[in-house]
Amino acid sequence: QPELGKPQRNCYTLPGLDFSYGLYVQRTDGGVSEAIGSWDTAKPRSALARGGTAVTHGALRAGCTTATQLRRYYRAKDIRHKDQEYSHLQRSPPNLPPDFTYGIPSRPSTPMFDLLQHKYKELWMEQQRALTAAQRVAKKKVSTV
Repeated sequence: QPELGKPQRNCYTLPGLDFSYGLYVQRTDGGVSEAIGSWDTAKPRSALARGGTAVTHGALRAGCTTATQLRRYYRAKDIRHKDQEYSHLQRSPPNLPPDFTYGIPSRPSTPMFDLLQHKYKELWMEQQRALTAAQRVAKKKVSTV
């Protein structure tokens, strides 16, 4: 319970000066010679372990430059998968035409000349005038009937 007339404290008391946060990790400080002697080096990987990189290099050596050519090369010479009988693509391959390319076509760029001349504003103003005129005609028809 807070003391009468005083707000309740919303924090905890900190431990004393002899408290150390975290875990103590036993280290030996042998200097530069120990650091150099205990470096973890990476072993070179085979082409099978490199996976896609080796396939891509092979495709480039074979002269494949477009996405369609690369896809055909990957299907024919994919070295990443040794056991293809369990592949989900082998069980149900996607039905795509041979010249299919992923992605969407990019939008044509907006002509800067039209922007500088405020052409789009003028087109919008013409649409608004036509809409207003159509509303007036509709209102006259309603009032005359």
